[in-house]
Amino acid sequence: MEIDFNDVKVIGFDADDTLWVNETYFRDTEEKFAALLEQYETKNKIDQELFKMEIRNLDLYGYGIKGFMLSMVESALELSNNQVSQATLLQILNLGKAMLNHPVELLNGVEKVLQQLDGKYRLIVLTKGDLLDQEKKLERSGISEYFHHVEVLSDKKEKNYKNLLEHLEIPVNEFLMIGNSLKSDVLPIVNIGARAIHVPFHTTWKHEEIAPPKEKNGYMTLNTLEDVLRYL
Repeated sequence: MEIDFNDVKVIGFDADDTLWVNETYFRDTEEKFAALLEQYETKNKIDQELFKMEIRNLDLYGYGIKGFMLSMVESALELSNNQVSQATLLQILNLGKAMLNHPVELLNGVEKVLQQLDGKYRLIVLTKGDLLDQEKKLERSGISEYFHHVEVLSDKKEKNYKNLLEHLEIPVNEFLMIGNSLKSDVLPIVNIGARAIHVPFHTTWKHEEIAPPKEKNGYMTLNTLEDVLRYL
């Protein structure tokens, strides 16, 4: 289905796994976490219980690395029946700190795309996660100059997008969202009447996995971020 982008004046970019690498570091940390607890359970069981803990804690901690750190600590205590050592708990906290301090790795083509869209559109960042962490990532990324506004949302549901667009006085027909998650960046956007471009990342958190709709109404899927320049 051909999508008309002629009315678009504002483009929102997801941050994690759209502008820079993120999920890869979570997967790497999960591997290290499972290795720390291998005396208590199998890797598969550890992975399953950590994911359950993350989902259980979402409403309390929200999205982001700090909530993930706390979920790892709680999971370690549960899986070990409170026998995990203080030294191991410290190692778990250090895994999280390493994630927070990890250099920002921009995805291929990000700066080229922003350079070419800058001045033609109003560019904003709409992301989930921890406010301080996301602000620091953007600061370290070297691309903050391209964005007119940055918003760290507690969630990315239809009401969150509606409220934000109203607050920023952006008509839905003038808004385009670009992101890697169908569940968070694409479907809620098209459901409120805006348009979206889906650029999948090679790995996706299980909580963000969703079956694509049979018909792509209001959005298109592209292989790379640079491909958007063919349409904008």
